[in-house]
Amino acid sequence: MLQGNTISDIAVRLERAMQDRTAVVGIVGLGYVGIPLALTAAKAGFNVLGFDIDSPRVDQINQGKSFIKHISSEAISEAVQSGKFEATADFSRLSEPDAILICVPTPLTKHREPDLSYVENTARAIAPRLRKGQLIVLESTTYPGTTDEILKPIFESTGLKSGEDFFLAFSPEREDPGNPDFGTSTIPKVVGGDGPDALAVADALYSRLVVKTVPVSSSATAEAVKLTENIFRAVNIALVNELKVVYAAMGIDVWEVIDAAKTKPFGFMPFYPGPGLGGHCIPIDPFYLTWKAREYDIATRFIELAGQINTRMPYYVVNKLAEAVDRSGKAFTGSKILMLGIAYKKNVDDMRESPSLKLIELIEARGAHVDYFDPYIPVIPMTREHAELAGRRSTALDAATLAAYDAVLIATDHDNVDYKLVVDHAKVVVDTRNACAKAGIPEGRVIKA
Repeated sequence: MLQGNTISDIAVRLERAMQDRTAVVGIVGLGYVGIPLALTAAKAGFNVLGFDIDSPRVDQINQGKSFIKHISSEAISEAVQSGKFEATADFSRLSEPDAILICVPTPLTKHREPDLSYVENTARAIAPRLRKGQLIVLESTTYPGTTDEILKPIFESTGLKSGEDFFLAFSPEREDPGNPDFGTSTIPKVVGGDGPDALAVADALYSRLVVKTVPVSSSATAEAVKLTENIFRAVNIALVNELKVVYAAMGIDVWEVIDAAKTKPFGFMPFYPGPGLGGHCIPIDPFYLTWKAREYDIATRFIELAGQINTRMPYYVVNKLAEAVDRSGKAFTGSKILMLGIAYKKNVDDMRESPSLKLIELIEARGAHVDYFDPYIPVIPMTREHAELAGRRSTALDAATLAAYDAVLIATDHDNVDYKLVVDHAKVVVDTRNACAKAGIPEGRVIKA
């Protein structure tokens, strides 16, 4: 435990511990954000203690086994065997780390309002073990003010004071699962703190982990940065989704339009349409700001409109699918549909907020039956919104299987799918990702949606 007579002395000592890597780093939440961060910190030379409420997951990690496709078991095993990384479900050990990084989910409720229960429960688990000289950093995406308005009061209820006894900061995660070009250590990290000492200490830690830190004036500013990044994407995806519908009515291929437009060397950035939004950020984060803005009596009309457009995309896709099946001479009610891809994006085993789940729900509500193929997700796991789909298994993908279905719906454009096989043997192909065209297959019977 770090000792000192004044807070500035404690800050200096903790900063020095970050610099010479003698500080112990604790990470709460060992998922798609926490595991890469833990491995990065261990590789940088820190001793890392990871916390998770999922005991089987903890055991799996300590055995050197990965549960995430793009993170190898070798990487976890190396970190564990080096003695630099240990996972635990024992939250009484939260007093051990000098820095605790919170990487837990921040979903929406069924009413599309922020659900901070994971963050609050984590804070309440930390509070009884909070000690003088610790750094606490929230990485979970949330609305501006969460660190100051939610975490700070919980921690200060112990009698310790932020800026006097402990340091509090916000540094949003910027993970992009499955992206081969950018990993945790090569992505710049935004850092905001509750006061200059907190910022300095947090910056001292992250500057040892990532290629570059981007200090900002406050934790609320850092929270706003993360929302801005994802709202930017959500709004632009909504724009191209709307253009897709308009251009389809005109007989124009929106993907061809975008590919031509992106040749302009300035003033244009390509975004691509899809069957709906998925992942842990884009479908959720804009609504955190929308909810918070109501406190200031401000209507976020642009953001809400984008949300409405994006959430309607699965309905548009199902209508296109039904039309395609009907035109083939088969009634949609009673038809058999094979969905290619259940992950929210290509080449990952991540199903968080996947639009494929909504697509299955809508298709089956109209009387058709859906099976799926996904090389990365052999079984649909339990989800909060679609519990009834849990346990369904991926089918085979071969000529006989394809021919047995009335239509194939491409919902995720995994690279390791033989799209020529699909087009050659499926009765009808509806492509929401332009996967067939990208694979060089003539359009023919492929219907874009």
